[in-house]
Amino acid sequence: MRAVSLVPSLTEAVARTLPGVLVGATDWCSHPADLDVTRIGGTKNPDTERIVSLAPDLVIANEEENRAADLDALRAAGLDVLVTEVRTVPQAFTELDRVLTACGAPLRPAWLRAAEAAWAALPEPAGRTRAVVPVWRRPWMVLGRDTFAGDVLARLGVDQVYAAHPERYPRVPLAQLRAAHPDVVVLPDEPYRFTADDGPESFPGLPCALVSGRYLTWYGPSLTEAPRALSEALRAARR
Repeated sequence: MRAVSLVPSLTEAVARTLPGVLVGATDWCSHPADLDVTRIGGTKNPDTERIVSLAPDLVIANEEENRAADLDALRAAGLDVLVTEVRTVPQAFTELDRVLTACGAPLRPAWLRAAEAAWAALPEPAGRTRAVVPVWRRPWMVLGRDTFAGDVLARLGVDQVYAAHPERYPRVPLAQLRAAHPDVVVLPDEPYRFTADDGPESFPGLPCALVSGRYLTWYGPSLTEAPRALSEALRAARR
């Protein structure tokens, strides 16, 4: 089996479960750190000719992260393209099963079983927290409806202020974000790299939780550690 992954979290899942199967991955596929494959460009602008030249048996993609036009071009070149859709934590486990099986995994890996157990063992939240979750600035964009990251937070007792917005990633002026008076502002380090010096200063007087985007938006081996890591970051921000 030869596979190319256009999704960083799925790259990590396949590489950890089936070493040697991946022959290509995007420039943004940063895990595992020692991944040695041909780089084929970004998730939104892959080099389709390079992918075709690798002669993969399967190309792994995602309906949100990758453009339909690129996937159509790969299919037109005769490649088999598996497209995932992940909007909830349970859906992530189902799609991970599907991807790993398609790549030749004979059994569910231990990390996937551990991740499911970690999420199943979550206690009922003692209370609910209202949050604004920016994912970009210049312009400011936040989590809206029907997102994987939103479902992750909801299972940890965090309700997004814009969860009912008609757009999945609405643009909201900073003044409106502040006026929403959230209990906490959640600032991930991807897709925009919010840091202690880039983000919190825009929300004076509001607790800000700097979190790893890998725990908030990736669906793969990081799901095992995500409940603990995100819960600790949220608690620390509100102390």
